Amino acid sequence: MAYRRTPAVHERLLAARERLVDQAIGVVAEVGWAQASVTAVAAAAGMSAGSVYQHFPSKAALAVEVFRRASGREVEVLGEVLRGGGGDAVERLALGVSVFARRALERRGLAYALLAAPAEPAVGQERLEFRRRYRDLFAEVVREGVAAGLLPSQDEQVTAAALTGAIGEVLVDPLSAPDQDAADGLVAELTAMSLRCAGAAPAAARTPPAAAR
Repeated sequence: MAYRRTPAVHERLLAARERLVDQAIGVVAEVGWAQASVTAVAAAAGMSAGSVYQHFPSKAALAVEVFRRASGREVEVLGEVLRGGGGDAVERLALGVSVFARRALERRGLAYALLAAPAEPAVGQERLEFRRRYRDLFAEVVREGVAAGLLPSQDEQVTAAALTGAIGEVLVDPLSAPDQDAADGLVAELTAMSLRCAGAAPAAARTPPAAAR
């Protein structure tokens, strides 16, 4: 007769897997992908290295789950701001860039790991997928801004791709060489650059859509 896990055993395994992934995120944030060995992650999670392989068949599989979990949360936060934040499309674009940059600068180790740190090829593939998700979010708000007359006519996919690449590139050096005192100025410059890229008029020159109609 085949063994079937009881609900209690299943719940314990799920809880152990969640704890393992949470601790792995912390280890990657502290030491990077290369040094985040199965042994180091297992020790942080309070389990044996062999137990890790009960949940993931390889270090690469664990790394992919860590990346998906951590990056997924950042995509969710950006989506909440760009889609559900207050203000018009341009204001939400500015807020989204600012929130993304500040979150990265507050958790530099993890942000650097997600954006640029050397990693296994499987993680590199995940980076490409998540760049598409960021791009799609930016394209959506740019499209809305164009439709409202707040942004000039443009290919929103091209602008969104440029924004996604530029934001990551601007943040890489500050994340790898922390300078907390420069964070506010960096966020302001990055936000202004993003608005220029999308063709937004300076705040003082903008006409509210209601008045324009």
